[in-house]
Amino acid sequence: MEHRYLGNSGLKISEITYGNWLTHGSQVENDTATKCVHAALDAGISTFDTADVYANTVAEQVLGDALKGQRRESLEIFTKVYFPTGPKGHNDTGLSRKHIMESINGSLSRLGTDYVDLYQAHRYDYETPLEETMQAFADLVRAGKALYIGVSEWNADQLRAAHYLARDLGIQLVSNQPQYNMLWRVIESEVVPTSKELGISQVVWSPIAQGVLTGKYKPGQPAPAGSRATDEKGGKDMITGRYLDDDTLNAVAKLEPIASDLGLTMAQLAIAWVLANDNVATALVGASRPEQVESNVAAAGVKLDAEVLTRIDDALGDLPVTDPSKTKSPPTRIV
Repeated sequence: MEHRYLGNSGLKISEITYGNWLTHGSQVENDTATKCVHAALDAGISTFDTADVYANTVAEQVLGDALKGQRRESLEIFTKVYFPTGPKGHNDTGLSRKHIMESINGSLSRLGTDYVDLYQAHRYDYETPLEETMQAFADLVRAGKALYIGVSEWNADQLRAAHYLARDLGIQLVSNQPQYNMLWRVIESEVVPTSKELGISQVVWSPIAQGVLTGKYKPGQPAPAGSRATDEKGGKDMITGRYLDDDTLNAVAKLEPIASDLGLTMAQLAIAWVLANDNVATALVGASRPEQVESNVAAAGVKLDAEVLTRIDDALGDLPVTDPSKTKSPPTRIV
């Protein structure tokens, strides 16, 4: 496993991060997630990402339990704040000082740790002054509850404003967590150049496009049983609405010989493609089985040359979405 620096900081993280996104919080899913965490550790992954909202806090608890007994100094644990959990009261969402302070305490308790390595704003909050949010984050860093601060799905202007506020407060904004893959490239024209200028890395989610880039979905055929495209809580609407048209699936099928020529699975090719972007610090991968973790980790260290990258672009044509306005947060808080 190779490691990369997170933003303009001294923190190294594994270039593949295990994303502990649970959809249901059922006992079967929790047991499988624990096995996947252990498989990730065995494969050399040291970085783990979750959020308080995943399975309504259950994901954090499962991750904390799975990591018990591990040397804390050898791990990088990330979590997030914004979305509501619990009874969804009027202050139970967003990035107010109150919600941030209460959320970090709950997250630390569930994760079984005194601090998180990275605390991330899960979305931008248009209803809270950014100054209030960044001051709360700075106070968490000074209290030792979070070592670094990051955000998720923020656009270039929002990143720039947060960067300068953080700098004035004596802390670092080191990361942004966007969706990014061969088919969804909305960060490339604005977010990535701004991030490079400001010393912010991308912590990428959905590098295999919710499984579409594995080749499991076939044109003209129903989605496989048990896949995310059949799961109401697992992203069905996003997958079917964005990726499952025949034009996209026919183009994705053209990636198979490229992967084969390199001795890679299609998923490994997709992850390696994301990691070829030098602004990407790590790619988040989830798994429904431990074997998937082991397979995905094989993408670590794979270098794609310019010829391969061109073949991928030629195969996909004009299908990738590149509109930077697609990077956005809810206009109002979701309760």
